[in-house]
Amino acid sequence: MKRIILTGGGTAGHVTPNIALIPRLQELGYDIQYIGSYTGIEKELIEAFGIPYHGISSGKLRRYFSLQNFTDPFRVLKGLGEAKKLVRELKPDVIFSKGGFVSVPVVLAGKGAKVPVIIHESDMTPGLANKLAIPSATKVCCNFPETLENLPKEKALLTGSPIRQELLSGNKIAAMEMCGFSTDKPVILVIGGSLGSVAVNTAVRAALPELLEHFQVVHLCGRGKLDESLVDTKGYKQFEYVKNELRDIFAMSSLVISRAGANAICELLALRKPNLLIPLSANASRGDQILNARSFERQGFSLVLEEEEVTKESLLGAVKKLYQDRTAYIDAMRNSGQQDSIRTIIQLIEDVSKS
Repeated sequence: MKRIILTGGGTAGHVTPNIALIPRLQELGYDIQYIGSYTGIEKELIEAFGIPYHGISSGKLRRYFSLQNFTDPFRVLKGLGEAKKLVRELKPDVIFSKGGFVSVPVVLAGKGAKVPVIIHESDMTPGLANKLAIPSATKVCCNFPETLENLPKEKALLTGSPIRQELLSGNKIAAMEMCGFSTDKPVILVIGGSLGSVAVNTAVRAALPELLEHFQVVHLCGRGKLDESLVDTKGYKQFEYVKNELRDIFAMSSLVISRAGANAICELLALRKPNLLIPLSANASRGDQILNARSFERQGFSLVLEEEEVTKESLLGAVKKLYQDRTAYIDAMRNSGQQDSIRTIIQLIEDVSKS
């Protein structure tokens, strides 16, 4: 039986693509082990699947001043020692890393033990953790054509991102019953990210009377961001967040308004949902969502509205254009070469584990 170590953590985005690979790896008979941080979000997410989980010490390498910069290097060194020990004990045939700082010691340990390592980079430009890990990788998968320019040619492969297959099997009727919607108008799904987006929420609610003339709206607004004054508004349903119901809501939706996190927009691509992307401002991030969104715009998958440009009027104009041109967006996504990511990545795992 072949053994694979999956690693990645710090955010759900560094875990969910690994989760998407698990069913197929299990079908192929792989013994799956996971290395993450002691108490990170990845621990809870992975243990729910019954996958053996191994925690290591983790620290973050920051580009700004913090008192933790004086202690985290020692945590990283400790984590490297723990990762080397685990790799020696587990003797994997291959390591697959989704990134995050906890993955760097695992990748380095894999190279030291001569275990082939595959890295997946979600964003347009590699984050610091993957920049540190790429020299030790056998292959590097990515989501965007432009990313290939920033990677070693002999290692780089455009794959797209593994998508949880259950998202492809939603029940439209179940979602309509849950939301109390009818078949008379198309549905817009608004996703502001797990924490919600004040800018997106405010603009959507300001435009709601006009939107509801032509659409029904289901709004995933984030924890603590429900608007009680809109609870009984016909054609509008808001949730702080949803879990298993998301696949049904996707099946029901004709358009999606979303942030531009890499995994989220790759799900929209796989589902072929015409989408309006409102990326997180560069003032609040390293600008990766803006780059992600512009790549999807260039490829004809998305319409983009910068956060600084979001007003009631600009949002209504963008939604009108998106709906009018929806067939062109669907066709572009259908013709994309980034659709069958799981098959492509699993084949790569098979190939490098034989080498």
